[in-house]
Amino acid sequence: MKMKPILEVKNLRTYFYTRRGVVKAVDGVSYELGEGETLGLVGESGCGKSISCFSIIRLVPAPAGVIVGGEILFGGSDLLLKSEEEMDRIRGAEISMILQDPMTSLNPLFTIGDQVAEPLQIHQKLKGEGLREKVREMLNLVRIPSPEVRMKEYPHQMSGGMRQRIVGGMVLACRPKILIADEPTTSLDVTIQAQFLRLLKEIQHTSNLSMIIVTHDFGIVAKACDRVAVMYAGKIVEMAGTVELFDNPEHPYTAALMKSLPKAGMRQNRLYAIEGQPPDLRTLDSGCSFAPRCPRAMEICRKEYPPRVEINDGHTLSCWLRKGEVLND
Repeated sequence: MKMKPILEVKNLRTYFYTRRGVVKAVDGVSYELGEGETLGLVGESGCGKSISCFSIIRLVPAPAGVIVGGEILFGGSDLLLKSEEEMDRIRGAEISMILQDPMTSLNPLFTIGDQVAEPLQIHQKLKGEGLREKVREMLNLVRIPSPEVRMKEYPHQMSGGMRQRIVGGMVLACRPKILIADEPTTSLDVTIQAQFLRLLKEIQHTSNLSMIIVTHDFGIVAKACDRVAVMYAGKIVEMAGTVELFDNPEHPYTAALMKSLPKAGMRQNRLYAIEGQPPDLRTLDSGCSFAPRCPRAMEICRKEYPPRVEINDGHTLSCWLRKGEVLND
């Protein structure tokens, strides 16, 4: 059953204007996020995953970065048409984001209690004992032991896993409807990573939270995501349910990413690597961006970008190798 969308991104384009040319970091991205759903954004570094998320909350680095087109529909209204004052009320309260590195997400000069309290002071106007009780509640929610003690301590007194959970407590403090997690487990070891992902899923289950998880780790995708969007050179090249994508990767890029994963129980002298390098986003031509690296590329691939087609229910891709119902974006 298709989930009701809480967020609709339509033909989003975010460019960076530099002295060396225009970088098309996000170039025509479209997807929906359902209520209580987790969507994974995967792909190589520099493919536009993080910038597409920063575009949603309108925090693209200025003045070089500019959202040049598209729609981001949240609650029936386009976020791109809202004023900065209106966006300030939405960020943190309705849409929150966990950044990549917990070591730099927390201010070393302020206590944990002060930092978890800040969004509650801004968005819910809490103060006094009510504020302190809410901070204790959030630290308990993210499994921080002895919250009364930890509230008075500083980030350097915490482990990496605790810092990441505290960041989670900060962004969840106002009970947002959407959580964007940009490489949320990058600096964590495997055990702490699994604990943090399990914690996010537990919170999601109890609050009907919708999540976008940005990652290059298909292990995280398998554990946490309901659907997956594969990005390459600023575009989504394939999107499907997680099980469907793992069982039937149709785009040559997706298949190559899957092939590069180590196989449990199999001895391999050398891991598979995709030939070549990602394209320069300043000099993209009219053809498929993956064509120079694709072992199955045809003449049309180098001349014309393929339309997005649906080959199964909810499984879409842009590739001349597969035919299906052409979708109008």
